Amino acid sequence: MKSIDPDRNTLSAIFARIPDGQPIVMVNLLKFRDMASYRDATSPCSGREAYQLYSRTAFRKVTEIGGQAIWRGNAAGCLIAPDGEEWDEVLLVRYPSIGAFREMLADPEYRQCTFHRTAALVDARLIATLESGVAG
Repeated sequence: MKSIDPDRNTLSAIFARIPDGQPIVMVNLLKFRDMASYRDATSPCSGREAYQLYSRTAFRKVTEIGGQAIWRGNAAGCLIAPDGEEWDEVLLVRYPSIGAFREMLADPEYRQCTFHRTAALVDARLIATLESGVAG
């Protein structure tokens, strides 16, 4: 099932079960539209270009709350996934806490730029992760 924007009920449930004060890393799986799908007269551009417009403000807001983008790369292929599931880009963003993430989501300037993200994507996943130690 394709998903782009978070569901408020899902957000609330996740916010309630993640202890505040613990760093989190958000795993973003992104599938871009060929052409961004704007609902207004915004200049036409590709999905990747629209996501870049979103990212300019979003990454600045991440930094302002003490977070950072820690890795970004093009997806080369899914080794374990349902048939046909493909992603264009993977992005890892560390936040100092779930409270800081919530603060960013509530920021008016951040909220104002999210229409670029919605226009850019045909599908997405956002997975909240908590560090559990070193693998191995």
